[in-house]
Amino acid sequence: MAKRNLHNVLFPKQRKVLKHFGEDLLLAAKRRGLTKKIICERTGFDNKTVNKVFSGDPGVAIGTYLKVMAVLGMEDNFSEMAAHDEVGLKLQNIQLLDGKK
Repeated sequence: MAKRNLHNVLFPKQRKVLKHFGEDLLLAAKRRGLTKKIICERTGFDNKTVNKVFSGDPGVAIGTYLKVMAVLGMEDNFSEMAAHDEVGLKLQNIQLLDGKK
């Protein structure tokens, strides 16, 4: 079976979001005075993987992003991402106002 190119799996807007996410993680590391070498040591990942995280590579496992976020003290931000479900809340509010539930 041929290997999929994960860059082609995402739509351009999704690639852009992931790229910005990686850049935001890099900025967070710099604000904390953490070098890529320190992040490699604390995560156990090699330099190539850490560079992929900071570039927003879609081929990087979500757990890898989470481990980098943990080193940055940002793992709680990860669990909050899906908790802010504006669309779901609006849909639920519409149903509640219509008396369907």
